[in-house]
Amino acid sequence: MKIVVFGLTISSSWGNGHATLWRGLCHALGRLGHTVTFFEHDTPYYRMNRDLAEMPGGGELVLYEDWDAVRARAEREVREADAAMVTSYCPHGLEATGLVLGTGRALRVFYDLDTPVTLERLERGETTTYIGPNGLEGFDLVLSYTGGAALDELRSRLGARRVIPLYGHVDPGVHRPAEAQARFAADLSYLGTYAADRQEALEALFIEPARLTPERRFLIAGAQYPGGFPWTDNIYFVHHLPPAEHPAFYASSRLTLNVTRRAMARMGWCPSGRLFEAAACGAPLLSDWFEGLDAFLEPGREIITARTTEEAVNAVCLSDAELRRMALAARERVLAEHTSDARARTLEAALDAARAAPRLVAAS
Repeated sequence: MKIVVFGLTISSSWGNGHATLWRGLCHALGRLGHTVTFFEHDTPYYRMNRDLAEMPGGGELVLYEDWDAVRARAEREVREADAAMVTSYCPHGLEATGLVLGTGRALRVFYDLDTPVTLERLERGETTTYIGPNGLEGFDLVLSYTGGAALDELRSRLGARRVIPLYGHVDPGVHRPAEAQARFAADLSYLGTYAADRQEALEALFIEPARLTPERRFLIAGAQYPGGFPWTDNIYFVHHLPPAEHPAFYASSRLTLNVTRRAMARMGWCPSGRLFEAAACGAPLLSDWFEGLDAFLEPGREIITARTTEEAVNAVCLSDAELRRMALAARERVLAEHTSDARARTLEAALDAARAAPRLVAAS
């Protein structure tokens, strides 16, 4: 199957969660015999921080600076494709949507990797670069990074008619146990791009525990942290961490923290890919709570959840043996259920089912 994707980025993991997910999924799709052609706007932001040498899975990366200049190539690829997909945060999503809905026999697919954020923005009356006035009614299949109530909202608010969740995942070939490194040593670590809507939870579950346990070492890795961030003397910082260094980062932590963006936590059923990556590397997990988390990892056995600073401090103070026990259980669960190969099989089955069903006709 030839799949064409118009997305945010696969070439740079800097400041976004899309690239690592796409790399794992494309690798897995390649193992199933499918090829992916990925169209990415060649923005200076990602160009200066590119960390992908070649397209995974034997596909092709098409970098373009101007949509008009690449439109003919994009139209040709869509005409030759079995499935053509537009994703959330695609800079030319509206233009790509027009092309996908109006060109050829390809199955028309939309994948929202940011569903709660998309719905929240539309609720506030904001526009996006990837969903137009007709919503999602013209697509044969809509995929959502978020399950639960989000699927109903995609139907009722945006007119999606065939919707399934395609959750986060991990490529065990990239994220796997590694040797610890002294520069990443920490009692509690956190890997993530700065986001204002994660700050309240980060302060409760990371910064306040650091203040209360000054004898312990805390470590943050990520990008876009502002100058006014409330650092303490025992919080250390690594400025951006490429995926190749994630295993050593996680291996060097007694415990690592996951914090969910506010919109995603409020809607639930939206596990971060970082949860699965850390677990695959063998790191013990601490996370804020959101509805549906227990469908992916079992609290108390595979993951620790915390709603308060006290609960986070208690987690940091657990014995090494208890943390290792949970880490092993989480890794076993993730490798069985939450790999890129598992999600690729889910996607393959969804595409096959949509192709076999009567083609949807957009409402006039």
